[in-house]
Amino acid sequence: MRNKRMFMLMIGFILCIAVIGFSLSDRKELTWPEKFLKDSAAYVQQWFYKPAGYIAGFFEDIGNLRTIYEENEQLRTTVAAYSRDKITYNFVEKENERLKADLKFTERQKEMYNYNYLIAQVVSISNDANNRTMTINLGSKNGIKPNMAVTTIDGLIGLVSSVTPFTAAVTPITELDEASPTFNSIAVTVMGRENESFGILSSYNKETSRIVMTKIAEDDKIDIQDTVITSGLGGIYPRGLVVGTVENKQLGDFGLTYNAAVKLSASFDHLTEVFVVQVPALEEAEK
Repeated sequence: MRNKRMFMLMIGFILCIAVIGFSLSDRKELTWPEKFLKDSAAYVQQWFYKPAGYIAGFFEDIGNLRTIYEENEQLRTTVAAYSRDKITYNFVEKENERLKADLKFTERQKEMYNYNYLIAQVVSISNDANNRTMTINLGSKNGIKPNMAVTTIDGLIGLVSSVTPFTAAVTPITELDEASPTFNSIAVTVMGRENESFGILSSYNKETSRIVMTKIAEDDKIDIQDTVITSGLGGIYPRGLVVGTVENKQLGDFGLTYNAAVKLSASFDHLTEVFVVQVPALEEAEK
């Protein structure tokens, strides 16, 4: 009986397979039970496949986040280094341009006259109404002495008034006043006509911000826009230092001479570096 049942099951299984194979070989479409079973199996599979895909993608994203974080850190470091280097480059470039200008100035001046130019840093500026001076970081140890002229690459700015071993006080030309007991007249002339023009810088007009040039002879050819320079007469200021440009000319006292208003070439705003002019001839004479 048992063998008979087993035999019948095997016959039924074989017939089922044969029918399925026959039906698949001859039919182009599946029956609705087959479609139902196939769709059901696919629906169930997607619920297993999607979480597995999400989990795999999640761990992959974690790995990518780590890589992105490291790349961002490298980019931040690179950007910070670039910003720092750019600032340094800009500073060095400006410093280089400034030093080039200073070098050209000193070389040009040395070619004109046998003077030595000592570069000094301005360390402080006094706003005392009775003692407007600036302090530089060179003193007697550096060969600085009173009455040495001080200039910038643009023009004359003053005179050394006092000296300590490591610093010196400079009285600006804007404090020039012939009524002062310490007044030193500045003999000047016109660039290009050194033997034809002559005058004296007597005072600085704070209202017009112009320095007054006096004692100009009636037949002097000085004219508007002429460049005024020191003449070297008087033995205090060396010759050839640019003072400024002539803005106007008018009759002076008693109508015998002319006065001129001179606009200073040097700017006194944000002074950082100046040149102290050493005159070798005077240095050797003192030795």
